[in-house]
Amino acid sequence: EPSQNGPLFTELKFYMRAAKPNEIQKWTKSHKLRYLGVPRYWGSGLHEKNGNSYRFMIMDRFGRDLQKMYEENAKRFPHKTVLQLGLRILDILEYIHEYEYVHGDIKASNLLLSYKNPNQVYLVDYGLAYRYCPEGVHKVYKEDPKRCHDGTIEYTSIDAHKGVAPSRRGDLEILGYCMIHWLSGHLPWEDNLKDPNFVRDSKVRCRDNISILMDKCFPGKNKPDEIAKYMEKVKLLSYEEKPVYQHFREILLQGLKAIGQKDDGILDFGLAENEDLQTNPMQK
Repeated sequence: EPSQNGPLFTELKFYMRAAKPNEIQKWTKSHKLRYLGVPRYWGSGLHEKNGNSYRFMIMDRFGRDLQKMYEENAKRFPHKTVLQLGLRILDILEYIHEYEYVHGDIKASNLLLSYKNPNQVYLVDYGLAYRYCPEGVHKVYKEDPKRCHDGTIEYTSIDAHKGVAPSRRGDLEILGYCMIHWLSGHLPWEDNLKDPNFVRDSKVRCRDNISILMDKCFPGKNKPDEIAKYMEKVKLLSYEEKPVYQHFREILLQGLKAIGQKDDGILDFGLAENEDLQTNPMQK
């Protein structure tokens, strides 16, 4: 990328601070994880060509992104796979939050499968990564009209819609919207993405009454109880609060248990004939 490219510079700063291979390895071991889905940083520099300066970065090679797979899969992922993706992403978020960063743009196109192991998923694109807690001092809650609606409109957090700097609770909220979208194929505001204030107001309504969100996305009788519990727990987080990530993981693990599954580390993206969630076209 040209050396003046802002997002790449932001990304580079994140990788240099938080993605050194030995740090990732140490965390993976101490937290008894199979792996951690943060790309490893191997180096970077500047390259001059034809009088132009280009910044480059070396990181791991990856396979397919989840957005392509989602579209090929009739815009649904199996229930078990969604919960396992949620668990792996919670692992990633806990790690990057510990390094004083939030991601701010979690979505299927920023989730790549490992080139060597299709059961491993990695969160990429730290161009919007934000240092929410530099030197251990959390940014204060402040609404800035000039920064409204940062991120990807359908998933971004209510804080971001209001122009507030992203924080940990926002990442967990974004993950919640992703899981709902992957499971149901729908989000209540998806037909009106050109009107960011409408999207914001819809999200606020759904946060205030999570059963409305669940009814709109899962009109059948079988609603994923764990997703409602997850969203209720996100709703209780204050702006500066450190989430207890294990509590969120336990909610998703209970969800796996409820459908007779366990966290076996296998990501199966093929939809079973008898998927247990009724997700007919959304009721508006």
